[in-house]
Amino acid sequence: MADATHDWAHHKKIYTIIGVLLFICTGLTLALGLWAPLDVGPPGPTPGDYVIGLALAGTKASLVAIIFMHLNHEKGLIYKTLVFTFLFFVALMGLTLFAGSDPILEEYDTLETTNGKLIQSVDQ
Repeated sequence: MADATHDWAHHKKIYTIIGVLLFICTGLTLALGLWAPLDVGPPGPTPGDYVIGLALAGTKASLVAIIFMHLNHEKGLIYKTLVFTFLFFVALMGLTLFAGSDPILEEYDTLETTNGKLIQSVDQ
């Protein structure tokens, strides 16, 4: 019975440390957005601010997933599933970004602005 009490005290200490780290990261995120000395680059949001903010958000999400969701005690299959999900997400975001440079999109915009009539170029 004494082992169970000791084990709970150990987990409580870890949860408290992680909770404090989450509060600190949240405070850093807030300070990054509102406090001028922590602003990276010129005033206003810049890519550097976004990188730091996303790094803090990723750190907080990792702490929550690993400790509070107990992923640190899972079997290997859950990690393979998480990696596949992440790669699938990255692939879909890549497709979304590459869709803007699609030549078919330019032809569609031309048809849309000419009420469906494809105008031949003057050079021909």
